[in-house]
Amino acid sequence: MNHVLCGLAANVSLPSELVDRLIAVADADIAAVLADRADLSHAQALALASRVEESAVRLAYARRLTAADVDPVAQPDVALALLGERAGRPEWARLLATDPVVERREKLAACPGLVPDAVEMLAADSDVRVVAELALWTTPDMAARLAGHPHAEVRRAVAANDATPPAVLAALLTGQGLPPARWCLVCDREATPFVHDPQCPRVDCALLPGARCDGSHESTVHETQRMALGNPATPTEAVVSFAEHSSPLLRRALAIRPGLPPQVCGRLAVDPHPAVRADLAENPSIDDALIHALANDPDHDVRRRLAHNPRVPLDVLTHLTGATRTGATLLPRIAAASPDEVEELAQSPNPAARMLVAQRRDLTPVVRNALATDPDAKVVKSIAPHPGLSEARLRAMLDRHGVQVAAKVAANPDATPALLEDLARHKPPAQKALREVAQHRHATAPALLACLADTKARPIAAGHPALPPPVIAELLTDAAWRVVEAAAANPSLPLAVMSDLLPQLRL
Repeated sequence: MNHVLCGLAANVSLPSELVDRLIAVADADIAAVLADRADLSHAQALALASRVEESAVRLAYARRLTAADVDPVAQPDVALALLGERAGRPEWARLLATDPVVERREKLAACPGLVPDAVEMLAADSDVRVVAELALWTTPDMAARLAGHPHAEVRRAVAANDATPPAVLAALLTGQGLPPARWCLVCDREATPFVHDPQCPRVDCALLPGARCDGSHESTVHETQRMALGNPATPTEAVVSFAEHSSPLLRRALAIRPGLPPQVCGRLAVDPHPAVRADLAENPSIDDALIHALANDPDHDVRRRLAHNPRVPLDVLTHLTGATRTGATLLPRIAAASPDEVEELAQSPNPAARMLVAQRRDLTPVVRNALATDPDAKVVKSIAPHPGLSEARLRAMLDRHGVQVAAKVAANPDATPALLEDLARHKPPAQKALREVAQHRHATAPALLACLADTKARPIAAGHPALPPPVIAELLTDAAWRVVEAAAANPSLPLAVMSDLLPQLRL
């Protein structure tokens, strides 16, 4: 791979005439980058597709090619890409539905808006993979038809299709009202009864670990039920009995469904499997009594997931975050807090509560500035990236808490060039801060030059437009390919250097 030319292909400052020259020497790697250029003209797209055949599919998905540019017989994959974007010609579907390559028919089956006769051809395809793919994306009427397909794999796909009618999904959960399936992927390949060894040594084996069939296609039926339980169109009354099912995977699929009856939530809240309780904990369907019960669950992941529940009361949430790691993220309940709740949280004696509200980026100046002077470093880290903080306040944070908050201060969108320069030279070095400085819009050349000394910040800084052009040109020969690509893609790379890079590699 030529990393200089790959980076150059992504350079937004590359003039059109140099794009033409780059197309003329493009290989598959360079073409993949060129195909994503926002300024690529139709003529250039055609030239690129002609130069590197593999790029034509990418260009079709990007709508850089039109139906008039494509011969579906000579370029079936490109035609499929246009059909997938609803930009192909309807008659192409009839042609591609008989393509001898199964993978193409399978891809066609996922395309939207196919003409009815092509859909019928795909539904009658001899390869179950094609029919299953159609079942996954097709219309309600066809999904209802395919629910009775003799192959269990097709039924599994129908159960995952959001367009499948509710009554059909209910039938797939129990099998009632449907003729028994005759085959599955397991008994297609193996004599039954058969259980697939999770450590199967056969390199050509496509069966999933643990797949099994004793004639009832049990692993595929299990997956069909799991798909139906996760399908929002499945009626609630059809799923409630699965709270007592022996499979933890099916109980987990049930636990995340919205609108569950209280008695079902209550049963799942005492499930012996922690992952079931964790999935339930994040479900907005649970009531306050269950929220309080799950807040004291012995499993950390249950409590962590409960903290992400948009209905969790603030007092429970602050209790949870005092002893449970929730990550540096704005929790849904905090995002929805009212102005009065925000003020209450910001003035809480509990630093965990103040840290939570400091994650918001729409705080009033009064609340924001008060949190900026908080004595707790974790609170200051949370508030440091908030827009609107003055340079004096950001420097005061650094003076009080040092490297603990340096990276978050550097991430503030209003950090000044002078502050970023000081952060880049901070002693002791704050490596995470260097990465933030290297991508900051206000970073200056001195700050970026300091960032180049850090291994992880170097490729980021190499792509910054404020880096001096001679330095960018020097980085084109760097030992690290990521640095080379970033430098070649830097919009401040001198035009003369861009031009000189191409003749050296002209074919």
